[in-house]
Amino acid sequence: MQLHDLKPFPEERKTRRRVGRGGGSGLGGTSGKGHKGQNARSGGGVRPGFEGGQMPLARRLPKHGFKNAYFKTVYAVVNLDQLLSAFEGQNTITLEDIYKRGLVAKGEPVKILSRGEVTRAVTVEASRFSAKAREKICAAGGSVKEFEPKKEAGSE
Repeated sequence: MQLHDLKPFPEERKTRRRVGRGGGSGLGGTSGKGHKGQNARSGGGVRPGFEGGQMPLARRLPKHGFKNAYFKTVYAVVNLDQLLSAFEGQNTITLEDIYKRGLVAKGEPVKILSRGEVTRAVTVEASRFSAKAREKICAAGGSVKEFEPKKEAGSE
């Protein structure tokens, strides 16, 4: 027997609520919805944040400032140890190689971070490098190529 074979006994399962099946069930007549009103109707109820017609809190409070988070560039990070172990014996690592190997999703801007040691000269292409990662790669006799991340169409 394995974990996925375990099932609760039938008497331990909670039975579903059967509404409108007579008074003896406790949910007959109005089916547990009380008498009339908006919440008793089919599809009834109010949306989240509705305050009964009173001006909602979200509209009473002042709004100000500019939110730049919509335009923020989020980088997928790859550490040097991950990168070098994925491309053992390869001297040039391009963005396409990183995408093909599945280290990050295709088209995402990539930032290389410094965890791990660089023991061989390697040329690495990425959108960004941390200062320490750049230092480690260059100290081992390698080089870095930095690309600007592509802007999405219509985001300007």
